[in-house]
Amino acid sequence: MGWMRHLGVLALFLFLSLIWGQTANGDDGRPTCRRCDLHHACNCSYSGFTRVPMVTDQALSLDLSFNNITMVTQDDLMGHSRLTLLDLHANGLAEIHPSAFDSLWSLEELDLSDNQLTVLNPKWFNKLELLQHLNLLNNPYSFLGSPSLFLGLSELRRLMFGGPDLKELRREDLSGVTHLDELTVHANNLDRYDSGTFGDIWPLGRVTLSLHGPFLTNPALAAAVLNDVCYPETRLTLSDLHLAHYVSVQPFKDSINMIRYLSLRNVSLSDEACVSMLALLDGVPLSSLSIVGLTLTGEGRWVTANRTDLRSMDEFFASDVTILDILKFAMVSELQYLLQYQKKLSIINAKLFLLSCYLTKMMVNTLYLDVSDNLLTDLTLTYMLCDSEETLQELRVLNISGNLLKSLSTLSRLVTKLTKLTQLDISRTSYNSMPSSCSWPSTLRYLNISRAKLTFVTPCLPKSLQVLDLSFNDLKEFVLTMPILRELHLSGNKFLRLPAGGPYPNLQTLTIQSNTLNAFSLSDLQSYRRLENLEAGHNKFVCSCEFITFLHSQLTGSGDVKITDKHQTYVCDSPLYLQGEAVSQVNLSIIQCQPVLFVSVSCGVALLLGILVAGLLWRCHAFWFLKMTWAWLKAKRSSQRRRRHRNTEGTDPLLSFDAFVSYSEQDASWVENFLVPEMEEPSDSDSENPTSPLTLCLHKRDFLPGHWIMDNIMSAIERSRRTVFVLSENFVQSDWCRYELDFSHFWLFEAGGDTAILILLEPLSKDDVPKRFCKLRKLMSSTTYLEWPQEEERRPEFWRSLRNALRGDDEQEN
Repeated sequence: MGWMRHLGVLALFLFLSLIWGQTANGDDGRPTCRRCDLHHACNCSYSGFTRVPMVTDQALSLDLSFNNITMVTQDDLMGHSRLTLLDLHANGLAEIHPSAFDSLWSLEELDLSDNQLTVLNPKWFNKLELLQHLNLLNNPYSFLGSPSLFLGLSELRRLMFGGPDLKELRREDLSGVTHLDELTVHANNLDRYDSGTFGDIWPLGRVTLSLHGPFLTNPALAAAVLNDVCYPETRLTLSDLHLAHYVSVQPFKDSINMIRYLSLRNVSLSDEACVSMLALLDGVPLSSLSIVGLTLTGEGRWVTANRTDLRSMDEFFASDVTILDILKFAMVSELQYLLQYQKKLSIINAKLFLLSCYLTKMMVNTLYLDVSDNLLTDLTLTYMLCDSEETLQELRVLNISGNLLKSLSTLSRLVTKLTKLTQLDISRTSYNSMPSSCSWPSTLRYLNISRAKLTFVTPCLPKSLQVLDLSFNDLKEFVLTMPILRELHLSGNKFLRLPAGGPYPNLQTLTIQSNTLNAFSLSDLQSYRRLENLEAGHNKFVCSCEFITFLHSQLTGSGDVKITDKHQTYVCDSPLYLQGEAVSQVNLSIIQCQPVLFVSVSCGVALLLGILVAGLLWRCHAFWFLKMTWAWLKAKRSSQRRRRHRNTEGTDPLLSFDAFVSYSEQDASWVENFLVPEMEEPSDSDSENPTSPLTLCLHKRDFLPGHWIMDNIMSAIERSRRTVFVLSENFVQSDWCRYELDFSHFWLFEAGGDTAILILLEPLSKDDVPKRFCKLRKLMSSTTYLEWPQEEERRPEFWRSLRNALRGDDEQEN
């Protein structure tokens, strides 16, 4: 249990940290809200504030709805003179200081609805001269107060007030309100109304009244309210009515002749109330009647009203109809007198399964018919449209969506005779196939078959269409010739690619969202000659370099086709590392987009660098050093093995030669005719001090046959006290001499000391020696070398100096 307690504490700490990050407290203890956008609109709703938070004084709108603010003080809104909208909806607000809004000179919209304000103070609005929209709905006040709240609000155009506790409305309560675009009053429990309270408001655009109680218990009060708000130009909406009998309909008696647009919301009607209402409507100039949320409690026995004259009613709209006892309810065919005159007739979601042919034949003026979301079938639709007989000859728009229709061939046959039909909506039906050919009215321009179950399309579709909606079916391709089609909607199908644009030369708008498109290209769009708008988001895009580059240009508006849906809907589905990324945010590198070019350029650069480095190394003789180092290491390894062998046998290393002579083959005659005889034979030039002979190592004579030449050179150098280099132009050009120089060069580093003796057969400067022999060049700069004299008389001195150099300091000749 201890770890659970620690986990709970940690979760609480994280939550408080989050709240603190969003709503840090100011210096005076007030919270701060920083959720403001670039347009200075601050959304601080649902934040748990108990006080009005501090926000920037540049704010133009402030949404504080759905918090726990119970009080607004004098200083809470100080300094917000630029604020045009303040929303305090649903806070439990119970107290507002009289001058709380005094600094809000620019305020145009104020929402104080759904709070706990029991008293409304007119001082709140004294400085709000620009206020246009005021919402005071659903607060527990019983009256508006005196003096009038609205004095000085000359710009007020939208006013909403009232609630379940509103009991009275007095004549002076709305003083100052001159004309309104919209008035909403919730007065279901109103007990007192002074006639003329709303009478001075003119013009009055739209009025919504909730007068449930007065219609039931005080018809005179309801009638007085209606008389004050009913004008031919005013659209009246009444909600929450229960018209159960003759008396409950009487409030309309005096005002019905003034009403042209009447809407009823959430209303229940008995048979008695229906008959009374129809009697009141007989011959009145009502042009539009709308009923949403109608509950019929009777059996539809309205025969007594069958002479009702509704020929002035152009529009009848009924939606969400509930019949409590549908088994006893009269057939709609008996109500033809109600529906025969309307130009626009809508019966939506009414569980309607039949309209009689007799009724539709009488609907000679009907231009618009909407019977969507009912229970019509192919059979009852056939009966409604009178099969092969003429009916609905003036009909322009037919909406039968959301019914139980299955045969598209039956439908096309039925509507062919509707010779003026331009729009047909058969969406949300059960069509799963399409015949190969169909007949349609030549006037048909708009066809909606979305949200059906089609898996393919055929030439059954009319070529006269300008707008075709096939969204949310199971289509994989669309290949039809439709020469005048302007809009094509294919969202929610299974398309892998855009349809070819050739068959649609006049297409201007294409929507193909939520399919399985992997990509589309410029050539795809260019196949449409006149395409202007495209919506293709929410697909499974493969984010290749070509597609990303192309779509970026389209999203920025550089193409001829405009992407009209949100850019965030274009999301990568693959490759995996880009899955879920918005295409507009993806930028691929050249390595990913142009691998061949990248590899080619990289290889070219690498080759160039390799050539440059190789040239530099060659210039610095690095290859020679590497080669010689390897040969020397190999030879040295052999030498070390020989030493270990001698050490194992207990023998001392012997110096077999006084000197190893390195010379060019072309200088062999000098070595053999001059050097060897002079060094290896006893000298008798000075009989008093004869010199002992020296032993020289010559490669021709002393190298062991069958051994690696490198080992012979290394061994000869190791077994000789000195190394004599017979330098000449031939020497520098000789490969073997170069090897011997190389090994001697390394041996100088290994052994140290003055083991090298230089003999110049001909004039030769150190610059003639290759630069890679830096040690030898250094020796020529720092060590005295012997020059072979061309004069005969100087040669004895030369040989004496050479012998002394070979013997060393201890054995020099006197």
